[in-house]
Amino acid sequence: MLRIGLTGGIGSGKSTVAQIFEVLGIPVYYADKEARRIMNADPELKKKIIKNFGEESYTYGELNRGYISSVVFNDNGKLDLLNSLVHPETIKDSESWMTKQTTPYAIHEAALIFEAGVAERLDYVIGVSAPFPLRLKRAMERNNVPREEVINRMNKQIEEEIKMKLCDFVIINDEHEMVIPQVLKLHDKLLQ
Repeated sequence: MLRIGLTGGIGSGKSTVAQIFEVLGIPVYYADKEARRIMNADPELKKKIIKNFGEESYTYGELNRGYISSVVFNDNGKLDLLNSLVHPETIKDSESWMTKQTTPYAIHEAALIFEAGVAERLDYVIGVSAPFPLRLKRAMERNNVPREEVINRMNKQIEEEIKMKLCDFVIINDEHEMVIPQVLKLHDKLLQ
C-alpha cells in the first residue's frame, strides 16, 4: 500500500481535495483533527501541555483551543514547543492507522507535512496550491478571523512556492482549473 501525503497552505483547499479522495474510496487521516483528539485523550500529553502552557490549557478536561491558539500564534518558541509535544504522538498514531488500511493507497492530510518531518515516511506528497489572495479570503471566511491573524498563521508555514516544489504532484485549486478531473487523473496514476 502506498502512503500518500496531502498538504497545502492554510486556505488552499486541501480538506476539499481530501474529501474527493474519500468519495473515491480512499481513506484519509486528518492530522489536525486527530491531533486535537490525541491532545484530549492522551493523559501523558495532557500533563505535558498543562506543565508547559498552564492550567488554562484545558477547560472541563477539554483542550482550550482558543487559549492555546492565542499563546502559540504569538510566540514562535511556544509554537515550536507545542509542535514538539504533539507531532511525535500524531505521527505515531498516523503510522498505526496506516498499517490498518487495506486500499491501494491511503492519505495523510496535514498542513505541516514537511515541517513536522512526516514527508520522509511517505511514498509521495500531493500539494494543493491556490493563489495567496484566494487562500487569505477562504481562511478569513472559514475561521471568521481577521486578516492579520490569517497572515500570522500563514507566516508559520513554509512558503507556498517552496512547499509546492517539494511535492511530487500539485493540484491547482484556483477556482479556474477544475479540481475533480485533477484528482481523478492522480487517483488513476496512484492505482497503477
